[in-house]
Amino acid sequence: MRLLGASKRRIHERGIELGLLLAALASVAITLGIVGVLAYESLGFFRQVSLIEFLTDSQWTPLFSEAHYGILPLVSGTLVTTVVALLVAVPLGTVAAGYLSEYAPRPVRETVKPVLELLSAVPTVVFGYFALLFVTPLLQRVWPDLPGFNMLSAGLVIGVMIIPYVSSVSEDAMRAVPMLIREGSYAMGGSRFQTAVRVVVPSSLPGIAAAYVLAVSRAIGETMVVAIAAGMQPTLTFNPLEPAATLTAYIVQVSLGDLPYGSLGYQTIFAAGLVLLIMTLVFNIAGHFLRRRFQHAF
Repeated sequence: MRLLGASKRRIHERGIELGLLLAALASVAITLGIVGVLAYESLGFFRQVSLIEFLTDSQWTPLFSEAHYGILPLVSGTLVTTVVALLVAVPLGTVAAGYLSEYAPRPVRETVKPVLELLSAVPTVVFGYFALLFVTPLLQRVWPDLPGFNMLSAGLVIGVMIIPYVSSVSEDAMRAVPMLIREGSYAMGGSRFQTAVRVVVPSSLPGIAAAYVLAVSRAIGETMVVAIAAGMQPTLTFNPLEPAATLTAYIVQVSLGDLPYGSLGYQTIFAAGLVLLIMTLVFNIAGHFLRRRFQHAF
């Protein structure tokens, strides 16, 4: 009976391992499928448009009679809104994580953290109209000449939207630091603030870096906020006070069904999607090496 029970447990464990392996392989296959579709559809675009023109032209007007296919305006709009969002989310999210991890009493932490994470459950279209109808009029009181569509309001709202990604993951990383390390700092005469800044934060830097990478990826891939609040006009500018289009906003604009499938204008969304994928991949790879460096350092 004992041997039979052990055999059943082994079969059960093998079944669980096989299920987990299939789940992992499915995620890899889906990712490869997405990359394959983007690459295949983009090849049709690059057969008709020079890669040099695509990477260097400062105009993006593929739907005009005099078409230009320079991706730089969309890339600049994406980068500007992402930088503005990170300038909001990184400091606020990190400070919130430090407070929840090191200062907040347990009842406060168990109440504030779920409420903060509810921000990620709000539909992004709601954030988009919040940026357009509330944040932009407030900014126009400071800058009266601010256009109704601008990258600043979109970036600020995206920053607020991704605060939970930074605060939640960073707080989890800080909470994972063993209490013995904190007690060692206290025994050496360190205050709670010194322990948090000089001991806990350095010890949890790999997790904090992961939170930042997640926030960057989320900000780059945001669609509805920039489509509603930043405008749809591709303009090569790094001034957040001006309107511009992003990669995701352009994809939404063209995907509405006005262009026939297989046309050059329709294929531009796959080229833009491929650029978006490469940008996200670069940031994720950089974040991976950054985490490894921090792990070796600490």
